[in-house]
Amino acid sequence: MLARQLAWGSPQQVFGDTPAVLADALIDGVNLAAWQRQLPSPIAHFAGALLALDEPLSESLTVEPDASGTVSMPSLAAAYRGITGHSEFIADVAWLVSAFTCLLEARRIGVRLRVLDNPMCPRFHVDHVPLRLITTYAGPGSEWLHEDSMPRHRLGEPAAEPHDSRDIQQLLAGEVALFKGEKWAGNEGAGIIHRSPLSSLANKRLILTLDWLA
Repeated sequence: MLARQLAWGSPQQVFGDTPAVLADALIDGVNLAAWQRQLPSPIAHFAGALLALDEPLSESLTVEPDASGTVSMPSLAAAYRGITGHSEFIADVAWLVSAFTCLLEARRIGVRLRVLDNPMCPRFHVDHVPLRLITTYAGPGSEWLHEDSMPRHRLGEPAAEPHDSRDIQQLLAGEVALFKGEKWAGNEGAGIIHRSPLSSLANKRLILTLDWLA
C-alpha cells in the first residue's frame, strides 16, 4: 500500500473525473477522495427500478478476492435479476470491490447494499474505521463538511451543526467516495465529518458501502 505526503495543515478533499483520483485517499492529509462520475444508463435504470419496487433491502456479505483479484458475489441482489441492468450493476459493484481491494492490498472486504428511507446517521460524525467506500446509486448522496464548518469537539450536538446550506457539501448519485476515518494511521482527529442526507419514503436511497476488514 502506497502513501504520499501532502504538505499543508488542515485536512483536504480531492475530486476528479476518473477513478485514478481514488488513490489520492492514501495521501497523508487527504480525508476524502471522490470520483465524480455519471452512472451508465443501464446501472441508473436498475437502481431507479429497484427503488420503485418499494421493497426493503439490506444485504451484507464478506468478499475475499481470489489470487488473481477476481471478485464473485452471486448472491448480491439476486432477487432482482429480472430488472434490466442487473448484470451491469453487479459488474460495477464487483469492479469497485476489486479496485478497493487493490488500493489497500486488502484480503477481505465487507460489502453492504441497502435501500434507505430514513437517515442511518442523521448527525454529523466521523467514522472509527480506516477507510470506507460509499456510493449512492440512486437518491440523495452523503453530506460532508469542510474542516472549519463545525468544531470537532462538538460533534453529535444538534445545536452545533451548521444550518446554512452553503456550509454543507453533498455528493451526487453515482459518485464514488473514499471517506478516511479516525483509525487510519496518522489521521487521528482528522476523519472526514459527514452524515446521511435526509431521506423519506418518497425520497429513498440505494447505497453501497465497502469496509476494509483485513
